[in-house]
Amino acid sequence: MKEQEMREPIHTIGVLTSGGDAPGMNAAVRAVVRTALANGLNVLGIRRGYHGLLREEIIDMSRKDVADTIQRGGTILQTARSQQMRTPEGQRKAATILKKYGVQGLVVIGGDGSFAGAQKLAEYGINVIGIPATIDLDIACTDFTIGFDTAANTAMEAIDKIRDTSTSHERCSIVEVMGRDAGYLALWCGIANGAEYILLPEEHEYDEQAIINDIIENRKNGKKHYIIINAEGVGDSINMAKRIEEATGVETRATILGHLQRGGSPTVKDRVYASVLGSKAVDCLIDGKKNRVVGYQNAQFIDFDINDALKMQKEIPEYQLKISKIL
Repeated sequence: MKEQEMREPIHTIGVLTSGGDAPGMNAAVRAVVRTALANGLNVLGIRRGYHGLLREEIIDMSRKDVADTIQRGGTILQTARSQQMRTPEGQRKAATILKKYGVQGLVVIGGDGSFAGAQKLAEYGINVIGIPATIDLDIACTDFTIGFDTAANTAMEAIDKIRDTSTSHERCSIVEVMGRDAGYLALWCGIANGAEYILLPEEHEYDEQAIINDIIENRKNGKKHYIIINAEGVGDSINMAKRIEEATGVETRATILGHLQRGGSPTVKDRVYASVLGSKAVDCLIDGKKNRVVGYQNAQFIDFDINDALKMQKEIPEYQLKISKIL
């Protein structure tokens, strides 16, 4: 018997968004729903991620439910953290609920923590497909994660405005961007905004005295502002600003951009790539693929075994780091 004939026909899939929200999640949800419906499948939306799954917050989804959503930030399915899903009891209960509702494939839109939950569901017999959605860009199997482009643009625009006022007041400005323990947002903003210094968690330690010396030297040479981009994984921006001001005599302000980077209408790249990844996730299920993560690598949309994907380690590109220091 041919492989196609041996596959169990798929009738119902589920979709949820989990962990931190990211601009473009709605585009991915929309693509999942409409691609599935176009192929004759039923789609169940799970509200509030794994937390909602364990509470059986499960709804039928139609084309109309995802109309006028592609341009919206956040997630129409909402999201939440779930401590219970970290336990074997919670994972078993979640799998049981999915089977109760006849879900033959679950599309999980989120980051590495969400994929870890999906990996556990796979162990209980649930076929899962992960779509990388995180502004942190810290998933190793893909060059693109939904939300990063929008978050980087949001931060870039904010930093441009901070530079304007920093120049007017001849200040040093420390701008802290998100990213958890990854420095991709900080690196991209540092290059895009022409920052004088970029602090990344991947570099482990930084020489604060060298920064102080550089600020003093630049001030002697007539420079009217100094921008430091600080990654969330380094942190301590407010105290750092106090130390630098005391050491240099230059007024120094810290600005923590925070969750504004998670919001806003997604860029064209986040909308289009999220749409393609959403459709590809459904195609994986229809094609009978088991427990995959879809992604974008080397100008191609691809998919990986979820176990292999979660084992991969991602590092800051050395060349980008090098030119950030030169520029």
